[in-house]
Amino acid sequence: MAMRRLRAHREAADLDMTPFISLLVALVPFLLVSVVFSHITVLDLKLPNAGGGGAGAEQNEDVELVIRADHLEVNYPRGMTLKKIADTTDGKHDYAMLSSVLQEVKRQLRERRADMGGPLEKKNITILSEADTPYQNIVTAMDTVRSYKTTQITSVVNAELFPDIAFGDAPPAPAPAAGATP
Repeated sequence: MAMRRLRAHREAADLDMTPFISLLVALVPFLLVSVVFSHITVLDLKLPNAGGGGAGAEQNEDVELVIRADHLEVNYPRGMTLKKIADTTDGKHDYAMLSSVLQEVKRQLRERRADMGGPLEKKNITILSEADTPYQNIVTAMDTVRSYKTTQITSVVNAELFPDIAFGDAPPAPAPAAGATP
């Protein structure tokens, strides 16, 4: 008699899955709609060459951007200040002016290299920043030196400036000249 009770008890274990399936039918679309799809951008960055190796003339033709606390400097060739871009009146770096200067540098490099019969495109730039430069300033400078917006026919496109970016530490700021007011 005890055996019959155990068999009868085992056969009664049947689950109703309908409420669980109804929950999934309602929950899955809600979760899919609320998912945030993220896009990760990876930039290929390079370290600048350390002084000695490579072709001397080509190495000195690098375009440099030096990020200082109160201004930006565009150097071409390396170490020679081409343009010093003062901050705007609200104390922020003038990235619009930086883009204009780099567009002009790119145009002049194209013309010069076409006349010399060399490679037509110069794509690398070195960004040198001071140790206390805010991260957002570096990111904005990278975005500015990579491309600029221009109109071709009827659409706005990103035109390439200097997409191959290398990083380094900025040289110390030159001391003010004797007798000059800071």
